[in-house]
Amino acid sequence: MWEPDSQAFAPVKAAELALLSSAVRQDDDELSRLLSTDFAEIGRWGRRWTAAELAESLRREAPREDPQTSEWLFNRLSPELVLVNYRIHGSADDSRHTSLWEVPDLVLRFHQGTFISES
Repeated sequence: MWEPDSQAFAPVKAAELALLSSAVRQDDDELSRLLSTDFAEIGRWGRRWTAAELAESLRREAPREDPQTSEWLFNRLSPELVLVNYRIHGSADDSRHTSLWEVPDLVLRFHQGTFISES
């Protein structure tokens, strides 16, 4: 069952927000701690990324302000897995994001971002 943002999911939301920050995105130790060794991402443009590919790309990313987010929803799929969905408000386009987190260790297994069409 999808649930709104609540204290029960605060650690998962904090970990997700951390991965949106330039400080964490450029910190190899933090990325290694947060991303599963078999992590996969489907980016907003449809590219599939592994943990190693993503870390290499983020290392080259210019520092930026943390994006604005909203519409957070959480779904506890099992005692060890939480599915997260939220919206990022970009300067040009908004996108929806979905992540699969292992809890309580806070390890990200999967992430997908999708641009939101105006039509």
